[in-house]
Amino acid sequence: MSTTSEEKDGCQGCHNKYENCEHFINAFAFIGKKWNGLIISSLCSFTPMRFKDLANAVHACSDRVLVERLKELEELKIVKRSVSDAGIITYKITKKGE
Repeated sequence: MSTTSEEKDGCQGCHNKYENCEHFINAFAFIGKKWNGLIISSLCSFTPMRFKDLANAVHACSDRVLVERLKELEELKIVKRSVSDAGIITYKITKKGE
C-alpha cells in the first residue's frame, strides 16, 4: 500500500475537509494570535529589521508583548534572530515563515 504526502504529514486526505485538519487549525490559531500576522507581514516587507524598527512598524504592540511574540516565532523557526559582531540584533523571516 502506498502512502501519499498528506498521510506522511499526518493530514490523511483531510485537504478537502479543512475544519478537520490539525495542520490547518494550528496554522490559523497561530496566525490569529494577536500581533503575529502584523509582525510576519512587516518582516516579509522589510527584512532584516532591528527591534526598534519592528516596534515602530507594530507601534500599538507593547515592547513586552513584541518580545514574547518574537521569541515564540523564533522557537517555531518562523523568525531568525541574529546578532552581529557589533552587537546589533536583527530579525528576519525564514523560508518556513514565508
